[in-house]
Amino acid sequence: MAVRTQWTVEHSCSHEVVHDLSNRPADKRAGFARWLAGRDCTGCWKAARDADTESKEEWLAAKRAEEQQAAVEWAKQFDMPQLEGPEKALDWGERSRHQLMTSAHTALVVEGTWDEADWAELEEKARSITRAGWWIDQRDAEGTDLLELLDAAGEDDRGTENPFR
Repeated sequence: MAVRTQWTVEHSCSHEVVHDLSNRPADKRAGFARWLAGRDCTGCWKAARDADTESKEEWLAAKRAEEQQAAVEWAKQFDMPQLEGPEKALDWGERSRHQLMTSAHTALVVEGTWDEADWAELEEKARSITRAGWWIDQRDAEGTDLLELLDAAGEDDRGTENPFR
């Protein structure tokens, strides 16, 4: 008589499922069936995974909305121009600009040796960069590098309102 291939397993979610274990060696089937019994059935596992993905997506959307609101308020407060570019890049560009500018202010003024006049000069240069993609490209940059990055920005990164274009 051959070792059975069909195992009825009561999963930890309390669902009973018949599993075909014929693809496992005969001496591994009983152990695998015990292991399965300690897990949710496939349907419950997928439902839990999908719910977890939805909650992560909801959390991420809420975090992005919060960051976006902070970036918009900051841009208004410091008279930053609207960014230009594809619609899908505008919000991301605003968040990237806000995060880099905040990081730079902390590194250069709060923790560094810059005074408000130095910062005002950097802010003016930052206002001239209105291409959302430029800010997105710099999103991983160190705040201390911002002045050099702004100086390296090309004409294509500057706003269409630039009279020297």
